[in-house]
Amino acid sequence: MNAISVKNLSKSFGDFKAVDDISFEVPKGKIYGFLGPNGSGKSTTIRMLCGVLTPTSGTAEVLGYDIKKESEKIKQSIGYMSQKFSLYEDLTVSENLDFYAGVYGLSKKEKEERKKAIIAMAGLNGREKNITKNLSGGWKQRLALGCALIHKPKLLILDEPTAGVDPVSRRIFWEMIYSLAREGITVLVTTHYMDEASSCDLLCFIFNGKIMAAGSPKELIEKEQVGNLEDVFIRYVERSTNQKIEASFEELKTIVGEGEEI
Repeated sequence: MNAISVKNLSKSFGDFKAVDDISFEVPKGKIYGFLGPNGSGKSTTIRMLCGVLTPTSGTAEVLGYDIKKESEKIKQSIGYMSQKFSLYEDLTVSENLDFYAGVYGLSKKEKEERKKAIIAMAGLNGREKNITKNLSGGWKQRLALGCALIHKPKLLILDEPTAGVDPVSRRIFWEMIYSLAREGITVLVTTHYMDEASSCDLLCFIFNGKIMAAGSPKELIEKEQVGNLEDVFIRYVERSTNQKIEASFEELKTIVGEGEEI
C-alpha cells in the first residue's frame, strides 16, 4: 500500500488550471521529492493532499483516507511543515511544542515523552525557554519540524522547508530527515535545491500544473543523458515550452547592469 495515491487530480481557480490531471504514487517509507518552479502547482497539490483544498476533479488517498471525504482524519494523521515557519514567535520553544501537543490531543504523559524526544532529536537542549523569535533560521526550522512530528505521524509533508536557510543548517536538517525515513516515516518534500533532490529516493517533476516525469534521480539523469538533475529539469522545461533556456552575453549585461562584472 502506498502512503499517497493520486489519480487524475486537477484544481482550477476560475479559468486558471493550477493542477492539470496529475497522477503519482508515493511508496511508504520513502523520501519523495516533488519538484517544480514557482507557480508550477506544487503547493496547490500539497494543500489538496493535506485536506485543505477540495480538488476540482480526480481522486487521491493519503494514508488510506480519501482527500474529499476524510480530510479531518488526514489532518490528524500527517505532519506538515510549510516554507514559512508555522511557529508562534512570542512563545518559547517549550510552549510551541506544548501548543501543538494540545492541537493533536496528546495526554500529559505523551506530551512530556514526545517533547523530551523531539528536543533531543533537534538538538534544542538548553533552548527550551528561549523565545522563538530570537532563534536563528536554522533553529526555528528544527523546532518547526519537531512541532510537525510531536504526534508521531506516519507521513511528513515538507513544503520548501529549507528555503533561505544556511548550508550547514540545511545539511543538519536533512540528516534528521534521513533518520526519520529509516524509522519508516514517509516524507514528501518540495525543494528548489538540486542537491536535496538528489538525496530523495524518488522524484516527480511538475511544470505548469502537469507532471513531466517521475523516477529515481539516477534513472532520470540516465534517461536524459545529462550530468545532473538541474540539467534534467531544464530539459523538461525546454521541451514543454519549446524555448531554449539560455541568455546571451548582451542579455546578461542588461540583467546585471552596465559596468558590472559578469
